[in-house]
Amino acid sequence: MRKLLIAGFAALSLTACETPEQTGALIGGGAGAAIGGAATDSVGGAVVGGIAGAAVGAIIGHVADRPGYCYARDQYGQTVVVRCP
Repeated sequence: MRKLLIAGFAALSLTACETPEQTGALIGGGAGAAIGGAATDSVGGAVVGGIAGAAVGAIIGHVADRPGYCYARDQYGQTVVVRCP
């Protein structure tokens, strides 16, 4: 029952997301928490999985925001956005 409530809350929370970063973080956080909780059978595992999933989801959501563009490094080592070849 607890997992069903968490999944329902995550699904309802998607309606509040406006940007791909927010949506990616929410989906990644929910999936990470579910996987972490199931793998370790503990709340601590769910928390760590949720944090890691949210971070990865936000990064993927940010990259998905700009189709046709890639990330590269300039001569100073800073990340820049360029058109993909």
